[in-house]
Amino acid sequence: MNILITGGAGFIGSNIVDRYIKEGHQAIIADNLITGKVKNINAKAKFYKIDIRDREGLESIFKENKIDIISHHAAQMDVRKSVDDPIYDADVNILGSLNLLQLAVKHKIKKFIFASTGGAVYGEQDYFPADEKHPPNPLSPYGISKLALEKYLYFYKMTYNLNHTILRYANVYGPRQDPHGEAGVVAIFAKKILKGEPPIINGDGGQTRDYTFVEDVVEANVLVIKNGINGIYNIGTGIETSVNELCNIMLKTAGADAKPVHGPAKMGEQRRSVISCNKINSECDWTPKNSIKDGISKTINFFKDEQREG
Repeated sequence: MNILITGGAGFIGSNIVDRYIKEGHQAIIADNLITGKVKNINAKAKFYKIDIRDREGLESIFKENKIDIISHHAAQMDVRKSVDDPIYDADVNILGSLNLLQLAVKHKIKKFIFASTGGAVYGEQDYFPADEKHPPNPLSPYGISKLALEKYLYFYKMTYNLNHTILRYANVYGPRQDPHGEAGVVAIFAKKILKGEPPIINGDGGQTRDYTFVEDVVEANVLVIKNGINGIYNIGTGIETSVNELCNIMLKTAGADAKPVHGPAKMGEQRRSVISCNKINSECDWTPKNSIKDGISKTINFFKDEQREG
């Protein structure tokens, strides 16, 4: 298959690209390199430096390549930035994505895979863990823009019969992560701990998240294609981990003596977030294979290697 991966030089996207290539697919990357990195780009992939808001530029990619599947991971992904500048967030995440959807219809794409968000779409949860039927109550423009795209995908399916799979990610962490967005706490802590600095915890540290290792997210993206499933699926562990617990695991894994420092709480931060993966488990036998301890160990080792390389 020829797969166009938007955001394919970024944290999650580049890990997916590597695996698609390993599976024998042709990977075509579209990334503006605002947050993506050249060093993340697989040498066997075809790369276009382009912003998804550039409709004409995107069109040229479709003309030069017979695209079978779009894996849409390009996004303005910083929750706090979306609060500060909701217009920019909507410009990238809604209007940019609509460029892709229009081209998907025009060029008769077989499938559109969309990287959505679990925590930000559900907002403050009514029950734990949230399944796909949980009411969406996004508390940020970022969550709103992701939900809007889900609604547009429904429209494109009903109107143009565009098959799609929506993957609502929990807080993804792992190698190549940058300290952006909420899940970036793992990268932030890792870099501080390895420098011998104390990690800073916002508030009391009792806030919980569903930390999901990037290798497991990649596996879900592979199974979606292999099994041909369509619809909305949560990709998470169903396990809540507090920031305090996360910090302790990371300090212990790194063998660090530093003690965390508590800073002021962030305004409007969600208290608890955890999602159920029962639906994708029952439909294509996906389950997260990496425990938080295993995933953190792999992540710490990655950042250690990166530190050594300078």
